[in-house]
Amino acid sequence: MRLSAKSAANSFFAAIAVNCAYLILLVFLSSIFASAQEIRIAAASDLEFVFKEVAVRFAKQTGKHVQVSFGSSGNFFSQIQNGAPFDLFFSADIEYPKKLESAGFAEPGTLYQYARGKIVLWAANESGIDVSLGLKTLLDFQIKKVAIANPAHAPYGRAAVGALKSVGIYEKISEKLVFGENISQAASFVASGNADAGIIALSLALSPNMKSKGRYFLIPSESYPSLEQAGIILKSSQKKELAGCFMEFLRGPEIVELMKQYGFERPNGVAKMGMIPKKTGKGDESLNKPCSCCRRP
Repeated sequence: MRLSAKSAANSFFAAIAVNCAYLILLVFLSSIFASAQEIRIAAASDLEFVFKEVAVRFAKQTGKHVQVSFGSSGNFFSQIQNGAPFDLFFSADIEYPKKLESAGFAEPGTLYQYARGKIVLWAANESGIDVSLGLKTLLDFQIKKVAIANPAHAPYGRAAVGALKSVGIYEKISEKLVFGENISQAASFVASGNADAGIIALSLALSPNMKSKGRYFLIPSESYPSLEQAGIILKSSQKKELAGCFMEFLRGPEIVELMKQYGFERPNGVAKMGMIPKKTGKGDESLNKPCSCCRRP
């Protein structure tokens, strides 16, 4: 029996509809699976370049993916309190994760003091500014704009203000200051020429984007509030085990060395800070061992 043209057309379109529904289902299931294999991280913007490398290495070794959002620690602190869906928070100021833990927004015992940050005075090569003279260089009348992170919510901005006050020039140059929303934006102001000089994170001065484009003066650490940086797993995370794996991965010798390459100092007593919620043990014995999570399924 021969099908009519109408019946054949109906059968053809019905087959297409079934195939489309099947493809949609596959895409939906794939997205669910991918989501289950991914953690979301809120990270201080001084970590932008080093954490991009860390994320690639983590994915390569574990098969799990990391989605990192970079910004000011103070802004992330507020967002997390208002329900932002992150699994981990890495702050440039240890006080923010401590406050989250105290207020019940973070998983108890997961605080990890991963680094101590440093600030530098940075100027582009073509500017002709001699940064080797230190912060008092900023008194030069030819320097019209000095970029720093906004001290209202960025720890690196507060460190910059502290350093300027320590040498007695804050009031003298305050009108020259231009504020970036975070330290990464402040660095982009000076790198692009929208500011003549900037007080930025050493990690950004050493980044591929800026390393060859300018010169920096390392500001003495005793002249500004210490940039004790810490991370924590958030209470709202639905992927605490995977988040714990990432935290453990950070403690590995390869990542500790990578952090050093970006100018981060390892704090004294770091091995005593924090515990990782995982089934294979706890504490910092993982610092000198391969990451137990770093095995592809």
